[in-house]
Amino acid sequence: MNNKFVYAPGPTSVRENVRLERAKITTNPDVDEEFVEFYKNTCDKIGKIIKTENPVYILSGEGILGLEAACASLTEAGDRVLVIDNGIYGRGFEGFVKMYGGEGVYFSDFYDNAINEKKLSEFLEKDHNFKYATIVHCDTPTGVLNNLSKICPLLNKYGILTVVDSVSAMAGEEIKVDEWKIDIALGGSQKAFSAPTGLTMVSISEKAKEAMKNRKTPIVGFYCNLTIWENYYKDKWFPYTMPISDIMGLSKALDNILDEGIENVLIRHEKIANATRKAIKEYGLQLFLNGGYSNTVTAVKVPENIGALKLKDYMLKKYNTLIITSLKPYDNEILRIGHMGENARQDKIVYALNVIDNGLKDLGFNSDKELVGLFYKYLDR
Repeated sequence: MNNKFVYAPGPTSVRENVRLERAKITTNPDVDEEFVEFYKNTCDKIGKIIKTENPVYILSGEGILGLEAACASLTEAGDRVLVIDNGIYGRGFEGFVKMYGGEGVYFSDFYDNAINEKKLSEFLEKDHNFKYATIVHCDTPTGVLNNLSKICPLLNKYGILTVVDSVSAMAGEEIKVDEWKIDIALGGSQKAFSAPTGLTMVSISEKAKEAMKNRKTPIVGFYCNLTIWENYYKDKWFPYTMPISDIMGLSKALDNILDEGIENVLIRHEKIANATRKAIKEYGLQLFLNGGYSNTVTAVKVPENIGALKLKDYMLKKYNTLIITSLKPYDNEILRIGHMGENARQDKIVYALNVIDNGLKDLGFNSDKELVGLFYKYLDR
């Protein structure tokens, strides 16, 4: 727990004003109606960032809570659910579908590129009898970004509701919930929002709310039931005691984004991501992806003779810097550079690239170039 430098695709660095906000004296969120207004105002800030007029809620639980809650609230026994699979988290949605009695049907595509919308369209022409579909915006283990602006309207055309895991993209990649016809959009506080871990953001369309209300069977459970939030503002009453300090911190993190301007935030992410990818390639390394690059995560292939796990351990031991690998089966193949939120800043990415450069060369990688110099070369191009 010493002062190591952590550069991961979430949790990200938290700005000092966010940390200080969480240290303030709080009121009682169960009985103080002023907090209800504060909560609603915080939700409205999220709505501005993700471009929606749909109701937005903040749930007390890390982003996975939202994924499960969406499946729990929509799924009934025997429902067919389309699981769009081009990454580890995309494929993992099937577990939640099955848990609540649904039948997950995979549309699978290559893991080294974005979903091919033409292939998906051809698939749907033959089989579109699905209650809803699950899609991951940015699949964090590889950093692949799927084009929601094409995928969600396509599914909507067939009357298929859309559940989007945008935990690793929201606030770092453009998302237009209403224009792109996203029925449930899910985010997490610890990624590009750069707030402490522990909160899920969820927006819910009218069609999704109707699907939950018109179920033949009750929703299983309480904490993962999204309908319990519908009347909180009218009744001035929350389903459970809200983590007020976390929400205060999130509200300040949202102010940071809105003060900078969401368009400027997205441009900053894009510039840093592009410069990082170009620097990596000119340096002599390969990217894992062949296309569909996210502006929040870059997945770098580490030479086999070094291995990603050895490089990670070495950088932590020698340079007190934690830059992480991926999930299995890519844990010894990929090093992930998480340039999202407050980590998408020049000072932080430069430090991380310098450590990666030194670590690789210490372990025998041969390059006559320097990652930091290459990064600056491409930053303003």
